[in-house]
Formats: sequence, structure tokens, C-alpha cells
Amino acid sequence: MKTFLFCVLVLLAILIGAYLFRVLQGPTIFDRLLGHNGISTKAIILLIVMGVYFERVDMFIDISIGYALLNLVGALAVAKYLEQKGLP
Repeated sequence: MKTFLFCVLVLLAILIGAYLFRVLQGPTIFDRLLGHNGISTKAIILLIVMGVYFERVDMFIDISIGYALLNLVGALAVAKYLEQKGLP
């Protein structure tokens, strides 16, 4: 089971790297925002899988909930900024 979870952790890290490429190379702000949200989603899943891997699910769930709330507030702030700027 530990080997499977480690493989899942590596796969999630590779997916985060793919989203990071989109954030860095995205031609528009919306591509970068989508890449950021993808990274945040995969990071939350990564934290939960790490909790299962280290057998400390309770601690990692608390951390991932806090990170998810921070991501939500950040996405709303960027959306509000873009709305005020007048971008479609």
C-alpha cells in the first residue's frame, strides 16, 4: 500500500508541474488563473494522500481545509479585481 501511495504522490507532483508550465507560459491572465486553481486543487489532494501515507490523516485534513479556504478567498479576490478592471 505504501508503494501505491508513493506512486500517487509522484504522479500528483508531476501534474502540479504540468499546471505550473501553464501558469508560467499562459498567454492570458485567465490561463494563468486556471493553472493556479489546478495547482491548488492538486495540492489539496496531495496533502490528503500525504496524510494517508504518513498515517496522520487528521492533521493533514485540517491543513488542506485551511489551504482550500485560502485558495477560495484568493480566487474570489482575483475575480473581483478582474471584474473591476473591466475584462470580460
